Amino acid sequence: MGPGMLKAECRIAHPFEIAFCGLSGSGKTTLIKGVIRHFRQMGHEPGYFKHGCHRFDIDREGKDSFLAREAGAVSVMIADPGKQALICDGSGSIPPGPAFRSCDMLFIEGLKELPTPKLLFVDARQTLLSMMQAETIRNVMALVHEGSSTGLDRFGLPVFHRDDLAGITAFIEGFFEKRAAEVPLYGLVLAGGRSTRMGTDKAMLNYRPESQLTATVSLLSGTCGKVFVSCRREQAEKYAGYGVPLITDTYLDMGPMGGLLSAQRSHSEAAWFVAACDFPFMDGGTVASLAGNRDPFRFATAFCGPGDPRPEPLFTIYEPKSRQQLLQRHGEGDDSLSSFLRQTRIVSVDPEDPNALHNVNDPAAMKLALQAIQRGNGPC
Repeated sequence: MGPGMLKAECRIAHPFEIAFCGLSGSGKTTLIKGVIRHFRQMGHEPGYFKHGCHRFDIDREGKDSFLAREAGAVSVMIADPGKQALICDGSGSIPPGPAFRSCDMLFIEGLKELPTPKLLFVDARQTLLSMMQAETIRNVMALVHEGSSTGLDRFGLPVFHRDDLAGITAFIEGFFEKRAAEVPLYGLVLAGGRSTRMGTDKAMLNYRPESQLTATVSLLSGTCGKVFVSCRREQAEKYAGYGVPLITDTYLDMGPMGGLLSAQRSHSEAAWFVAACDFPFMDGGTVASLAGNRDPFRFATAFCGPGDPRPEPLFTIYEPKSRQQLLQRHGEGDDSLSSFLRQTRIVSVDPEDPNALHNVNDPAAMKLALQAIQRGNGPC
């Protein structure tokens, strides 16, 4: 694959990725193994992508996978009880498949022409520095040398010896932490549902002086940089009077997932704190607890009630990388946020007050909730 094709592949494969680029024999593989081991010991699940200049084969002649490819199969998967591998034709670019999206971060070996953030390995002759100066190699975050750092300080970049595993891992940790901190957290109040069991709009109900819509917006405003109300297009006029910006559904007939996907389309850079309007016992401490346990490297951060391993999908923080998984699941006919949370890598949080997650969906439950609030305690 030539440089022109590489330059055309300018998309980001993973929100937390960094490449190790240099000549063959410069020590990239040894270092990257140490870095992966470090992050694994921290509890992360790293991914690794290796791009080589030389051809390789894992479907050797005579094997079943080779024979299937020879017969015309464009993709072949082989598996045993402990692992699996997909063999297919490709351009050499980073595949956008779910295997990499499910990882917390992605370490890349090679692909120096891509604008991916990278560590550049400098050999004794400093061969690649001219390519960096000519901007053929871009987005270099630090330089790694094999013994001599003479003259490298002129670039104004951090400089490391390739054996300085502690220094390099600390640098990468800081890089990822900075990138995570740059992801804004927005609030999305789910209003305008069908409310078939309640028989009326739950966002308009009053358990206290203010409506549930106003109360939920207020709760999220203390934690989120911006708060939006999610509703159907025909309901926009109804909610516009509350003075809160609206995001109307552009993904229709999908329930709460449609509201979330519409918000992610509107602000793809943000994580979304999704909150339904049917939690009358929710308080600021519970909201702050979920936000305080947020892990931007996972797909989501969600509450799990005591004795119930199922996450609560309608009071959850969804990270930007969840979007592609949600779209894929929709394409497969699954619009359930609950199943998404159960089947992907998330942070599960035990609520300090389980009553806060008590949701109210019908008139009988609302009557009991009003009585409990008047008594000043949680639901019966």
